[in-house]
Amino acid sequence: MQLTGHITPDSLMTLEAYSRWRKAHKGELIAHRKLRSVHLGDHITLQFESEMTVRYQVQEMLRIEKIFEEEGIIQEIEAYAPLMPDGTNWKATMMIEYPDVNERKRELARLIGVEDRLYVEVEGRERVYAIADEDLDRENDEKTSAVHFVRFEFPPAAAAAVKAGAGVKLGCDHRNYPSHVTIGAETLASLAGDLK
Repeated sequence: MQLTGHITPDSLMTLEAYSRWRKAHKGELIAHRKLRSVHLGDHITLQFESEMTVRYQVQEMLRIEKIFEEEGIIQEIEAYAPLMPDGTNWKATMMIEYPDVNERKRELARLIGVEDRLYVEVEGRERVYAIADEDLDRENDEKTSAVHFVRFEFPPAAAAAVKAGAGVKLGCDHRNYPSHVTIGAETLASLAGDLK
């Protein structure tokens, strides 16, 4: 999978080429996803997206749906490309995970607005709060969704500090889910590569 900085129909593999690549490289992608996953407390995980994860998602959808016409390929790119960081931000899929159905239902009702209370805090800088669900609202008056899409938009000085090696915390200050964690060095190094 060749990373080009911009996903276009011409930069994607054919269905046949992707099928071969997938068998040989699936382990690499799983390791990349694991590296870019951050657990916040016991029930929230953020999967930070990258060109590799988004490109993989597009290729998977093309494979599953057997899409090879250019119009369909463009539709898949347009659906997933907004998840790719663009140099000034980190983008992530946020998952709220409760295995028990009844507990999940109760907690999703208690966690309305949690996606707007996520933040990253670069050492020595003000918190950067998540901008959530820009494509559509994923909650109502009764509950929040178990999946949200969030973007952390960095001021230039904060981005420079991350690239220079400053420590970063991921946190949540929602009244029903107060939590924070220091992002590990390897994960932070991968995420720093998303910033220009």
